[in-house]
Amino acid sequence: MTGARKLLLVAGLAAACALPGLCAAATHTVKIEGMKYLPETITVQRGDKIVWQNKDMVPHTVTAKGSFDSGNIDGGKSWSHAMKKAGRFDYVCTFHPGMKAVVVVE
Repeated sequence: MTGARKLLLVAGLAAACALPGLCAAATHTVKIEGMKYLPETITVQRGDKIVWQNKDMVPHTVTAKGSFDSGNIDGGKSWSHAMKKAGRFDYVCTFHPGMKAVVVVE
């Protein structure tokens, strides 16, 4: 395959993946551990799924007002959410308001 054909193929795949639903969504993990979300900021693509795993002994929530809310996540349990809208989503634990983090969806 020539260099020009390879370039066209790569450009075509990139354009197709920009359209919702044509490329497989990725799954990302955020650990809840030591009364923190780790990582505190995560960047994902629209359609990707994030799994929050509570490694603490106490319950937590993942709450972005008006966007998503996990409800109670007991210690040792997890919750997942597919990020369908682009933007910046600041979230907190409603039980522990000092626990804050951000999801950036491109």
